[in-house]
Amino acid sequence: MGLFQPISNVDKAIDRTRPLADRMRPRTLDEYAGQEHLIGPGKPLRTQIDRDDTGSLIFWGPPGTGKTTLAKIIANLTKAEFIEFTAVLAGIKEIKQVMADAERARQYGTRTLVFIDEIHRFNKAQQDAFLPHVEKGNIRLIGATTENPSFEINGALLSRCRVYVLKPLTEDQIVRLLRRALTDEERGLGSMKLRASDEVLKRIASYTSGDARSAYNVLEVAAGLAQQAGSDPPEITDDIVRDALQKRTLLYDKAGEEHYNLISALHKSVRNSDPDAALYWLGRMIEAGEDPLYIARRVVRMAVEDIGLADPNALSLCMAARDAVDFIGMPEGNLALAQAVVYLSVAPKSNALYTAYGNVQHDIEQTAAEPVPLHLRNAPTGLMKGLGYGRDYQYAHDVEGKVANMQCLPDNLLDRVYYHPTNEGIEKRIRERMEEIKKLRPAVARNKSSQSKKES
Repeated sequence: MGLFQPISNVDKAIDRTRPLADRMRPRTLDEYAGQEHLIGPGKPLRTQIDRDDTGSLIFWGPPGTGKTTLAKIIANLTKAEFIEFTAVLAGIKEIKQVMADAERARQYGTRTLVFIDEIHRFNKAQQDAFLPHVEKGNIRLIGATTENPSFEINGALLSRCRVYVLKPLTEDQIVRLLRRALTDEERGLGSMKLRASDEVLKRIASYTSGDARSAYNVLEVAAGLAQQAGSDPPEITDDIVRDALQKRTLLYDKAGEEHYNLISALHKSVRNSDPDAALYWLGRMIEAGEDPLYIARRVVRMAVEDIGLADPNALSLCMAARDAVDFIGMPEGNLALAQAVVYLSVAPKSNALYTAYGNVQHDIEQTAAEPVPLHLRNAPTGLMKGLGYGRDYQYAHDVEGKVANMQCLPDNLLDRVYYHPTNEGIEKRIRERMEEIKKLRPAVARNKSSQSKKES
């Protein structure tokens, strides 16, 4: 069998050795579960399908939400030759051959619909090979991806496709699919006469995170275990489901969008002083297998960005948590991270330092880089002293109040204020100290002026 298989060869006969998820794949829109926002009556994709005018499409969504199934249903309903291949198997040579065949077919009035699973795995050159043929209308392209198309698909190709976002299935939708599989004697497990309560099916649904394929796989394993248990009739129980699950399926991709979604949720929960939410999102990342040192680095960033000098101990505690993770490893280190995120969540918040440094960066980029004032320069040689390096420098420890009336910013940024401490935590004391410093400087200036008059 080649890479390219016409859709008409599929499902002519039910092969019982195929996985349950494949056998139960919906064949019509009536059988299809979920995505009502796309294929419900009057919805945009449904309208395009009914008109047989889908154009080129990108289906973006988590695993097991029906991307491939929807493409196959469209193929069955459309008047076009359907060719399916997977990005991990096809190269430039195969793509060019298919495109050449499609161009010839178009000359004879035949349309070609090409479905690409995991289109995000194609590199730029492979994606570019489709572009002229999509543009000319030689093919209709349907791509399926679990990754954000904005980052993974060439802008030129993406602009010629309509992107539809598929959502994870709800627990109720998955329960209905599982119930159908238990009763379907032609394609499902109906001949096994299995019993399963709604609560058991809900447990499978909740543990598979909206992934119908994963739910079918768990049900199939559970069905085999129920038969082995020897009860009559065989029943899928909580214990059997627990054995079938082994490990909960968590939607996560360390390099993909969900990675950034979860760390964003953790950071924003900490910033909003919600320790319960912070612990939950931390747990989601740890249990899905995220690199704990990546989490530790981001937690350190939270300490300096959102707590800052309102609680300087936050940074020390987070660095200690990072060292603990590195020293004892996981899973023991998860509690060190948990301790850090809870501490950050309940700590007083201040982004004053973060804002101050952002303003510094702006001024560095937008203003002239004036030289360091002469009185602030070091003068290790006689030549430098002769040029005025260090002249009129005032040693703060020799001045009353330890605050010299001396300009430390360049002339073009004179009197610029970057750091504005809040009244939160220790920053309240810092604010009070800064007010004292402001009062000391004019006093120093007055004393200096008086001294100058006496000398004159």
